[in-house]
Amino acid sequence: MSSVINTLVDMGFPAARVALAVAKTGSQDVQTVMDWILSHEEDLDNVEAPVQSNTIAEPSSTNSSEIVSDESSTPIAKSIKCDDCGKLFKTNEEVEFHASKSGHENFSESTEEKRPLTEEEKKEQLAKIEAKLRQRRLDREAKEKEEALLREKARIKSGKELLEAKKKHEEMEMKKLVEQRKREKEEERLARQRVKDQIEADKLARKAKFEGAAPKETPSPPQVNIEKKVPQSYSEVKLQIRLIDGKTLVQNFGAKEPLSAVRLYIEMNRTDGEEPFKLMTSFPKKIFVNEDYDKPLDTLGLAPAATLIVSKMV
Repeated sequence: MSSVINTLVDMGFPAARVALAVAKTGSQDVQTVMDWILSHEEDLDNVEAPVQSNTIAEPSSTNSSEIVSDESSTPIAKSIKCDDCGKLFKTNEEVEFHASKSGHENFSESTEEKRPLTEEEKKEQLAKIEAKLRQRRLDREAKEKEEALLREKARIKSGKELLEAKKKHEEMEMKKLVEQRKREKEEERLARQRVKDQIEADKLARKAKFEGAAPKETPSPPQVNIEKKVPQSYSEVKLQIRLIDGKTLVQNFGAKEPLSAVRLYIEMNRTDGEEPFKLMTSFPKKIFVNEDYDKPLDTLGLAPAATLIVSKMV
């Protein structure tokens, strides 16, 4: 049974009439079907006559005399009454529908005829239907609004959880980068220290070798070779190194160390950047080329002391 039939039967319209009205109008609109029923009440009286004969129990008869006597003595049942709520019904379909909806179980035949609804009662029933439909619509809209709110809350919660997870991931990645940078700096520091230690060890080894070999040299006569031996007697060279940013480094080197050792020392201790540079002296003015970096400091005229200037590569 469709919803429009259920609604109109609940309003008190006979199920047979409602079903016929639905078939005639071909509509599922409560108002349309109800208007058709109300405008064809006289025509529908003939339709319900056999229905009533089918739904109301008739007394069994064996002859015409008994029928006459029964009709005169026994009241005719004109409707079926719900003993639980007092409503009247004309057909078994109405009774079954009412029982399934209300849960009532006690019904009996009644001589009271179910009268048709007045115009006021029809308007009242229609108003009740519209109120029910409106309330259902409001309930549905409220439910949809609540569900939309729950979905929005879930979306916001999911977004926050996603942002927190992303932030935590970024923090972990940053921590890893910081730790990796620390390890790289420590490894670089240790590498520089090893180079420094190696340079110092080489200086000490050359110094010890030079001092151990010096007494075995045969001195030349003072009057002839005194000026020639002065540059050869220096074992160390003191260098002042002017960097590009104006700062100065001071360091002692072995006289026999190559100029490349000075360049390495500058690379490890400079504060003016890491760009390529060249070395030169201002007096006498000399720019050292690649071949000079393999030569000892004393042969380059830097002993016993000299000033080197660091300048940019052009």
